[in-house]
Amino acid sequence: MPLHDIDALQVGDYVVHVEHGIGRYCGLTKIAVGGMQREVLKIEYRDGIHLFVKLENLASVQKYSAKEGFQPPLSKIGGKEWREVKRKTKESLVSIAEDLIKLYAKRRAERGIIFSGDTPWQREMEASFPYEDTPDQLTASESVKRDMENPMPMDRLICGDVGYGKTEVAMRAAFKAVTDGKQVAVLVPTTILAQQHYRTFRERFKNWPVDVRVISRFQSKREQSEALKKLAAGDVDVIIGTHRLLSKDVQFDELGP
Repeated sequence: MPLHDIDALQVGDYVVHVEHGIGRYCGLTKIAVGGMQREVLKIEYRDGIHLFVKLENLASVQKYSAKEGFQPPLSKIGGKEWREVKRKTKESLVSIAEDLIKLYAKRRAERGIIFSGDTPWQREMEASFPYEDTPDQLTASESVKRDMENPMPMDRLICGDVGYGKTEVAMRAAFKAVTDGKQVAVLVPTTILAQQHYRTFRERFKNWPVDVRVISRFQSKREQSEALKKLAAGDVDVIIGTHRLLSKDVQFDELGP
């Protein structure tokens, strides 16, 4: 991302100039330009060569992003290396763009399951939510359900701060899938979160015949084996877990698409 504030840089930071490549920021200095003293950025390149960048051209420079402690090799002013890097990067971006176009075209051509409209149970479940829905929460939930009722496979990301009701939106979608005879897999990043979601889903669905299970290291091998057998037989409606759910021994009877 181009720089817009010089205060974002510290002396010694690695930077990237759009035309000259990777250099080391040496701070601000003044040079004579047209008989006047101008404040400029001083950037060091290979072989001790320095580049001076006017402050009005600050957008042509960006801070180098890498793992902490990594020291990239400095580019050579006028060399072919940076031009080659830019060429390969451009080719790579074009390739990625082409792949994305093909992917989205394929998605639009595919047809998934058309879920039913809201059932009395769905309305009852949503009405039992102990808090007042926020406008954004309602919009997100209705949008997700409309996607599920559409033949095109859903591709939606729900974003929100902690405590803003994302899990409730997910549970309403899961409930809709389950009442239409489909199984639901809830993939989470950590074992702790898997346990938390397991308790939340169990509590939320306790008034309906929805079997919720969790697969994590907190379950014994016997408990995990039992859950997997029931999952494969179609007796488990919602399964929650980490990447363990992606293992080959995790088989579904009717996983919702």
